[in-house]
Amino acid sequence: MTMPEVARGERWQERGRAAVRRAPRTLLHDLLEPADTRPAMGQPGYSSWRPVFVVLVVLCAALLAPMQANSLAPAGGGSIPVLTVLLGIAEGGALVAGLFRPVAAWWASTVLLAATAVCTGQEIGPDVPYPRTVPGMFLTGGTLFLLALRVRPRRAGGALAVTLLTGVACTVFTARPHTYDLDRAAPALIAVVVVASSLRGLRKARRETDAQAELTAEERTLRTLLEERNRIARELHDVVAHHMSVISIQAQVAPHLVDDPSDELRENLAGIRENAVTALTELRRVLGVLRQDDASADGLRHAPQPTLDQLDALLGRVRTAGLTVTAGTTGRSRPLPPGVGLTAFRIVQEALSNVLRHAPGAEVQVEIAYRSSAVGVRVTNTAPAGPPAPATASGAGHGLLGMRERAAMLGGDLADGPTPGGGYEVAAVLPLEGPS
Repeated sequence: MTMPEVARGERWQERGRAAVRRAPRTLLHDLLEPADTRPAMGQPGYSSWRPVFVVLVVLCAALLAPMQANSLAPAGGGSIPVLTVLLGIAEGGALVAGLFRPVAAWWASTVLLAATAVCTGQEIGPDVPYPRTVPGMFLTGGTLFLLALRVRPRRAGGALAVTLLTGVACTVFTARPHTYDLDRAAPALIAVVVVASSLRGLRKARRETDAQAELTAEERTLRTLLEERNRIARELHDVVAHHMSVISIQAQVAPHLVDDPSDELRENLAGIRENAVTALTELRRVLGVLRQDDASADGLRHAPQPTLDQLDALLGRVRTAGLTVTAGTTGRSRPLPPGVGLTAFRIVQEALSNVLRHAPGAEVQVEIAYRSSAVGVRVTNTAPAGPPAPATASGAGHGLLGMRERAAMLGGDLADGPTPGGGYEVAAVLPLEGPS
């Protein structure tokens, strides 16, 4: 062997010896550290089982404790000694305590195993399994099961090893022949620990999966919200850019509409135009950033943003898609501020898209109410005629989330919910003055 290989082998040997030296201390620390204080079946998915599980454990302890005391009775018959009864009750109590303090309960069960073997080993009959009777094996297995449900597999394995070694020690130091149970107890207790550790692993994996699903849902909601806000920002930037262009043109034309304008007027109008052009340039830069990853907006980059004036065209498109729509207007129709008109149009558009997706065959009523200080939008549909089917509409956004964002941006209110006949309703009130 070469020198590097020899050095590597020595390092591995030193690590192995260090691990062996640390093993007793690690095992003792694992077996003395308190377990998880949560109920054994108190995790998500098991909350409905917990009362039944607790009652089952208590019933098992109540049945096994007298059976254990009876199995430890002297071989010659007669009354059962008080000490034997107390040992049986104590082992049943250890099983119940495992629901709340599994590590302490397991230690108590192990100590009681040794105490039972010492106190009753000379009196029990030779045909009784030793050092664990059949009821005692169930009690020990139950305590180990409750422990393995609550601690790491390494700790459960250490507890199993101590339990088995305690049984071996009891058989070695007894002076009377017995029917030893090691060949039956060892496989049964190993199986108990393996099953409980597997259940703990499944429960842990389920908790992690639920937590990941919740986190994914939150991230999806946040991403949807940001996408809709980005879309709203693009549309309102288009509106603002249009008005800034108008301001720039008016400032340029204004001096020609006045006979012999003063130098101060020319200077002020030139400043207005310069500021408008600068603001317009900055808006175009922002729009370029907002639109550079938006492939759906390539064909609409220079198109004007829609308003309620285009509502008839929208209704015509959804009627072509097979939707029965009626529209009505109350109040005096008048031009709306660009942001309000755009928001009202988008709310109607998205509500109709939702009907197409989720309520095929339903009849829809669209109502626009013009008031002195606000405009109301109401879209209601009847119960669907068939099961929901995937469908899309032109300009679809992010559903109710996008509607609420748009209404809140203007200081308005939006309400939605099912109607008594099995349909659905979306209603919004958009103030004309904007949020205060």
